[in-house]
Amino acid sequence: MKEVSFGQYYPVSSFVHRLDPRMKLFFLVAFIVAIFVADSFYGLAVCAFVLALVVAWSKVPVLKVFRAVRGVLFLALFTAAINLLFHTGETVYWEYGILCISKEGILFSAYLILRLFLLVICSSMLTYTTTPVSLTDGIESILTPLKWVKFPVHALALIMSIALRMIPTLMEETERIKNAQTARGANFESGNLFKRIKAFIPVLIPLLLSAFRRADELSDAMEARCYKGEKRTKYKKLQFTWRDLVVLFVIAALITGVALLRVYVGEIL
Repeated sequence: MKEVSFGQYYPVSSFVHRLDPRMKLFFLVAFIVAIFVADSFYGLAVCAFVLALVVAWSKVPVLKVFRAVRGVLFLALFTAAINLLFHTGETVYWEYGILCISKEGILFSAYLILRLFLLVICSSMLTYTTTPVSLTDGIESILTPLKWVKFPVHALALIMSIALRMIPTLMEETERIKNAQTARGANFESGNLFKRIKAFIPVLIPLLLSAFRRADELSDAMEARCYKGEKRTKYKKLQFTWRDLVVLFVIAALITGVALLRVYVGEIL
């Protein structure tokens, strides 16, 4: 639980931290599009280079950035193994029944792993460099046109802000309950999968009760302060600066480079 990076903010003064949250969201969407447009390792190399620039400009430690990959490591290896054994190709190294290991399968599995890692790292950089309040303000600003159709944009932004704020709190609560159950003789490490899942039941029930209690206390506090969602003003106004213009040029160069590689280089998997 301590290694989970989503929802955690790394406080430091950097070029990326001072960007407008709307531009960060736009960059994330453009980066995801570029990853799926890229159909070769050259295209993914361009995406990786741009992401490396973002990491360097953010001043977030590299080890902390790569720690985000640990959460999806099992999924990446499982997906790679499935594609490695069932992806057919011309250059076959080993074959047994429906199972086949080929050069094309190895390349395709490596391509999928690299793409997944880039997606996870870029998403983690968004939460590392943006506070929950700024992130929800940016989402609310982007979804402002939906207010014309009476969509509760502010309520949605508030829910997302509270959810992001509660992720580190719930992780700490889980660790505290787990340590308390371990002191009482609970064993979470030994046994088969079903026994481990059963051992976590004494952790999940107190965690759910704690989450509902926190939600009830938060609602009482908001009502006591006469909170209303209609026509609220902002303490900090979101404004685009020269930094956002630089990022916009980086996005344009990224999309253009990946598209040109797709047209002139083509698929090499």
